[in-house]
Amino acid sequence: MLTILFNLAEELLSLYRWVVILAALFSMLVSFGVLDTRNRFVWMIGDFLFRITEPALRPIRNALPSFGNLDISPIALLLILYVAQGLLERIYIAIVTGSLSGLLI
Repeated sequence: MLTILFNLAEELLSLYRWVVILAALFSMLVSFGVLDTRNRFVWMIGDFLFRITEPALRPIRNALPSFGNLDISPIALLLILYVAQGLLERIYIAIVTGSLSGLLI
């Protein structure tokens, strides 16, 4: 049961990482005029990606200094997700092996 929970959490983190990448690409394509948000389908995709990623990106944007029009908050969020996934793996190894050596590596 524990393995299933950790695998599920790892897959959710991986999926969220892809959502963040897609949201950043979508934002770039809209800003360069490649995608037109007046199209209802394009707007729905953009709204979905915004609603999914904005709660995680907003605190990062507030903490990072302003770089003008350059938004590096998705990169920071991807790094945070990568670290969280690694930490989750180490916690799982520590629980399975029954020692704290998995956490200290």
